[in-house]
Amino acid sequence: MLELIGDGAQMGFWWIMDHLLFINIFLSILIIFFQRKNPMTVWAWLLILYFIPVLGFGLYLLLGQNFRKDRMFKMKEIEGEVKYTIRRQEESIYRKKLRLRDPEQERFKHLILYNLNEAEAVLTDNNDIQIYTDGKEKFQALLNEMEHARNYIHLQYYIIKNDELWQEIEEVLIRKARQGVEVRVLFDSMGCRTMRNSDWVRLENAGIQVAEFFPAILGNLQLRINYRNHRKIVVIDGRIGFVGGFNIGREYIGKDKKFGYWRDTHICIEGSAVTSLAVRFVLDWNYAARENLFLEDRIFEIPTYIRSGRDPVQIISSGPDSKSQVIRNNYLRLIHLAKKSIYIQTPYFIPDDAILESLKIAAKSGIDVRIMIPCKPDHPFVYWATYSYMGDMVEAGARCYTYDRGFLHSKCMCVDGLVTCMGTANMDIRSFSLNFEVNATIYSARTTIKLQEAFENDIPYCTLITRKKYKARSLYIRFKEQFCRLLSPLL
Repeated sequence: MLELIGDGAQMGFWWIMDHLLFINIFLSILIIFFQRKNPMTVWAWLLILYFIPVLGFGLYLLLGQNFRKDRMFKMKEIEGEVKYTIRRQEESIYRKKLRLRDPEQERFKHLILYNLNEAEAVLTDNNDIQIYTDGKEKFQALLNEMEHARNYIHLQYYIIKNDELWQEIEEVLIRKARQGVEVRVLFDSMGCRTMRNSDWVRLENAGIQVAEFFPAILGNLQLRINYRNHRKIVVIDGRIGFVGGFNIGREYIGKDKKFGYWRDTHICIEGSAVTSLAVRFVLDWNYAARENLFLEDRIFEIPTYIRSGRDPVQIISSGPDSKSQVIRNNYLRLIHLAKKSIYIQTPYFIPDDAILESLKIAAKSGIDVRIMIPCKPDHPFVYWATYSYMGDMVEAGARCYTYDRGFLHSKCMCVDGLVTCMGTANMDIRSFSLNFEVNATIYSARTTIKLQEAFENDIPYCTLITRKKYKARSLYIRFKEQFCRLLSPLL
């Protein structure tokens, strides 16, 4: 019997080899005609199929499929429409009566209206913003604010690792839950794949509600790499909100030797923009937990603010369920509106053609364009694609840096010292269209200048990528760049 099975497998193998050309043509037709994709993405998949026949189609099923995303996220879309019916009525008021305190911000009014129309992002102007670029300071601030929670703590992270940092956070969450504070933890299945089921059961036994976003199909075997929830949101009592780049793990507080010092950007908001973060969390929670928290009115009660802020903020989000790439379009519009300077920090710089050309035009037009990326890869394919695009920007006259002190994970764009767009979204195609992201667009010179100063304070720890340095790279690096750039639509 075993010999028959072995002979059958061998015959099947040689049949596939004999008909490989026809199989590849058939699979190529499936990719071209049965999936509506960006032409660049289609060509990238066809290239993989050409060089890795049959197996390449297996990779396509793993990485490229839509997995019926329209059906999967329909529930989220309906909830969003219901919640924002009132917001639509508010837009007409903003169109007629919107006035910004800073006259220099008037040229960004069309961006504000775009966010209102496309993302239902209400502008609030009573926000106090604290900036954190160091993980220890950020998590100490988070722990302090959670200690003062009275009603609820909503915590959402892409990555949570069961190490000393999470254990410290978990201790506070359990203690607050025992005090009667409602605690909810929302995590992404892919990002938290190192966590064990017993870790979540322990929280539930302590009275904490837990929900998993887009769970794995087969136990811990996660086959769906696209459509991950990359958001990092914490909302406390509707008064305090955290959003930015830090996940939960020892590397984010600089305790991983591989990465060294971890440079990131996170903000703590107190003000009405926190309500928008609360809505964003609830939309994601409702989808993952199959629950309707919009029935809980107290989650959206207006609290008493302790700090008196004046920063105008719009919370914008995008993902596979969005009608358009809102965060990407904010980046693009800000580039177009820049007159003096554009500062960008991002761990991954894989722009689409529109953003790349806009940045090159800005640099060639005399605008001070500065881009900072890490000096080391956490994802090698992504890093070398990033480095190839940095070469384009160096050639266009931008000042490009690699951060040498450790790992740069900040996701931030500052324009003219007036407006900042920052949050969880990288400057890459995956963040633009394949992941769920959330950013804050901040129309404040005070906050933007602080973030620009943080950029400038990083420069002494950087290496400037000059034209001479870039052209002197080895043949091996050139090959890696070109190969990875061909795959950039998939990264």
